[in-house]
Amino acid sequence: MDFTNLVRRQRAFFHSSATRPAEFRIGQLRQLHDALVAHEPALLAALHADLHKSAYEAYATELGFVLHEVRHALRHCRSWMKPRRRRAPPIAWPGRGFIRSEPYGVALVIGPWNYPLQLLLSPLVGAMAAGNCAILKPSEFAPHTAAAVAKLVAETFAEEYLAVVLGEREAAEALLLEKFDTIFFTGSTNVGRAVMTAAARHLTPVTLELGGKCPCLVCADAPIEVAARRIAWGKFMNAGQTCVAPDFLLVDRRIRKELLASVKQAIGEFYGADPATSPDYGRIINRRHFDRLTSYLDNGQIAHGGQHDAESLYLAPTILTDVPMDAPVMAEEIFGPVLPVVEFSRLEEALALLRDRPTPLALYLFTRNRTTQEQVLEQTRSGGVGLNDVVTHMIGNDLPFGGLGDSGFGAYHGQASFECFSHRRSVLRAALGFDPRLRYPPPRVKLATLKRAFHFLLGR
Repeated sequence: MDFTNLVRRQRAFFHSSATRPAEFRIGQLRQLHDALVAHEPALLAALHADLHKSAYEAYATELGFVLHEVRHALRHCRSWMKPRRRRAPPIAWPGRGFIRSEPYGVALVIGPWNYPLQLLLSPLVGAMAAGNCAILKPSEFAPHTAAAVAKLVAETFAEEYLAVVLGEREAAEALLLEKFDTIFFTGSTNVGRAVMTAAARHLTPVTLELGGKCPCLVCADAPIEVAARRIAWGKFMNAGQTCVAPDFLLVDRRIRKELLASVKQAIGEFYGADPATSPDYGRIINRRHFDRLTSYLDNGQIAHGGQHDAESLYLAPTILTDVPMDAPVMAEEIFGPVLPVVEFSRLEEALALLRDRPTPLALYLFTRNRTTQEQVLEQTRSGGVGLNDVVTHMIGNDLPFGGLGDSGFGAYHGQASFECFSHRRSVLRAALGFDPRLRYPPPRVKLATLKRAFHFLLGR
């Protein structure tokens, strides 16, 4: 594919102003919605082929998620587009100020393989609602889903408006040589750095949704059975291949034994005695990641699970204890169904450990104590926080989702997605019938009077 020509054609279409009217944006979002519904069987089959996702999990975490985003944007797109009034500076009185949300232009959205539908199309919803054209680059590691999305987009939209580029890493690298107006990337921190470096050549604004080792603290007063169920659910969905999954547990040593027993029980309730036979338990995306994950099994004592099969890329839900802090499993983002458990005696000890680590995409805390909750919020940094729950802070439209530091920057979901793909353009409309000469040289008031005026008019 001639990427230069494709970007040029999309930019020409954008400059025709065709994407700016609310009617166009809403019409295209409706087409996306209807296409997703029509292509549901193919999309669910592709997700099963790539990640062994059941139809239930694929709909709940991928297709249904995107459809909800589209419907929310359809309801609110017109109101998001309205200019926002702002106070004009006194020197421009009786002028008026306002902020217009304007589309960037041609957007590049690069998606990951772990949620290859949701994490590619959810940003697209924001790009479309904001009035942009877009090129999508799905992950080559989820080829069935990538092909299904490419077919859906090609059958539904004109290429000068939306297009999908398939291919290996070289295709993404070639795309990044082009000049885009904004780039949205979801993936690893290392690749995120490369994307940002490429964007810097054109001074292109970038949104990076990366990962990190999301810690989960469990205090002695936590409701153990509830905490265990929620931790097991968030950790082992999609076979642990979730960017906001609890990466490791920090557990008060007084409840360690009871909590681990409850987590094991929850795993059995969810996936049965042998998760390999469960239709609700996924598989590892490829052999390279499978080999990386199984190498972690030597980093501690296997307290539960550990069974694996290279041919089917199956790795059982696994709990590791007695893990050294300098072990690879504690240094690298796991991104799989291996859960290391670390004990602490005092909360301050756990917080000190977290302060020395890169900023994670999410942090989780289980405790009934509001004072402890505030202490953890004040003394830690993360992209988002779940208090007495995991993963759910990123579900829905009213809480912007994004990272901080090593876990990325920028946020999306709901209105935040619209704003992510919009330039906030400040506009001042001055009046022409009133033009006091005080603003022009030579000065007509003393400096002391000017200072008092500044204090009165601008010091409020």
